[in-house]
Amino acid sequence: MAQLLTGITARTVATDRLTVNVLEIGGRSGTPVVFVHGNVSSSLFWQQAMLDLPPAYRPLAVDLRGFGDTDPLPVDATRGVRDYSDDVAGVVEALGLGPVHLVGWSMGGGVVLQLLRDFAGSVRTVTLMNPVSPYGFGGTRGVDGELLDEAGTGAGGGAANPDFVRLLREGDRSADSPLSPRQVMLSFYVKPPFKPSLADVFVESMLSTRIGDDHYPGDMVPSSGWPGVAPGGRGVLNTMAPTHFRLDDLHTITPKPPIRWIRGADDQIVSDTSVFDLANLGALGALPDWPGARTHPPQPMIAQTRAVLDRYAAEGGTYDEVVIDDAGHSPHLEKPAEFNTALREILAKG
Repeated sequence: MAQLLTGITARTVATDRLTVNVLEIGGRSGTPVVFVHGNVSSSLFWQQAMLDLPPAYRPLAVDLRGFGDTDPLPVDATRGVRDYSDDVAGVVEALGLGPVHLVGWSMGGGVVLQLLRDFAGSVRTVTLMNPVSPYGFGGTRGVDGELLDEAGTGAGGGAANPDFVRLLREGDRSADSPLSPRQVMLSFYVKPPFKPSLADVFVESMLSTRIGDDHYPGDMVPSSGWPGVAPGGRGVLNTMAPTHFRLDDLHTITPKPPIRWIRGADDQIVSDTSVFDLANLGALGALPDWPGARTHPPQPMIAQTRAVLDRYAAEGGTYDEVVIDDAGHSPHLEKPAEFNTALREILAKG
């Protein structure tokens, strides 16, 4: 497979749930580190980070269902991200890995937190990189994730840009449109003007995303509230809707492995002023008829994550926050040395 870097191998792992594509370093053993990718991507984004780990670690990167080369089973969003986290747990069990280090990026951060929530005893450490808020993406206000309305209006499958979805479906590899996968990656996955050397590989990774109501972006239902769409029960974006995904009880788990939260200082995707948050777009005048900041303020994603992790620490856990300057949504690509140092430090604690 031309998209694999030298030293990286791919194989399929049959679990009792589905067959999962897993990247590894050929012949490597050691303490397992499981990498979980984000939305509209795949395990291919993790290759260099895997190669950068010392020989004492065995890195594995999984493709979530509907991404990469894993079975494209439908996603039941009413379970939040548990279809994904249970799939990852199934790989850990099928390979007999025992307790593992977990590394999750963006949506994958929510997946590893859910896995931690449900299977705390199987986790050595957790590394979150620019993770989705523990209250999901869109449809909430305040640090405690208060719903904008009971329907979760403003989140879910209807929040995706239809032109981006169309270009994904069409397999667009060009840079002709600002909403092409390539341009979205160069504008938002990383901080411009940074251009990844593996940009072509990453575009192919993005294009592996299955499209439709059962996959990306998912279904939606009309809502009488602004901006007129609420989460459905199927597909990717609905797994992160606040009506389906909430981790405000993370502090109740036992044991509590150490958590490191790594984020790019200039992330535009997961931010207190995210350019993908419909409420923030309304505040910026990019969506009409915004009701105003009193009822529909931008979602404070960073503040929400910090509040949940503070409670985790107050109840006996530990976490720290590492902010990488001059990086956007993908510090592992933009600042690999800084990311690798931060990752090694947390792995050493487990």
